[in-house]
Formats: sequence, structure tokens, C-alpha cells
Amino acid sequence: MWLPIYSVYLAVMAMITYCLYAADKKRAIKGEWRISEKALLGFSFLGGAIGGYTAMKICRHKTKHWYFYAVNVLGLLWQVALLVYLIVTEL
Repeated sequence: MWLPIYSVYLAVMAMITYCLYAADKKRAIKGEWRISEKALLGFSFLGGAIGGYTAMKICRHKTKHWYFYAVNVLGLLWQVALLVYLIVTEL
């Protein structure tokens, strides 16, 4: 029952997180107001790790900060672990 809900949650969070990273990159280039690092890291850790990591690679944004890699990897680990748990328990 929870697997489809969690899958949609991860997909939506990944898209939102990617858009936030991309928007922050554009704002950085233009010298405009920026999205806080706490917000970017929070969205990455709370479900958007795939989007955050993808944006880091595609947009080349926040790649000099080790803690962005760390948070995205840790977030991805718990998100995948929960996904696997949900898949196994629904079998």
C-alpha cells in the first residue's frame, strides 16, 4: 500500500529539488537573491537526493562543497533502503 505513495513522493521531491538547484545556479550567475544552502540540503536529504545529485552534475552547482555530496549520498542511501524495505514487505 505504501510503495506507490512513497514512489510518487520520491519522484516529486526529486523534481522539486532539481528545480531548486537549477534555479539557485541561475540566480548565482545573475547575482540575484539565492536559495539557502539549508533549503537545498534539506530537500536533498528529505526525499530529493536523486534530483539534488543529478542537478549537481548537470548544472555543475555546489560541486566544490563536500557536504553537498555527503548529504546527497546519505539521503540516497536511506531513501533507497526504505524503498527496498517497502518492496520486500509488500511481496
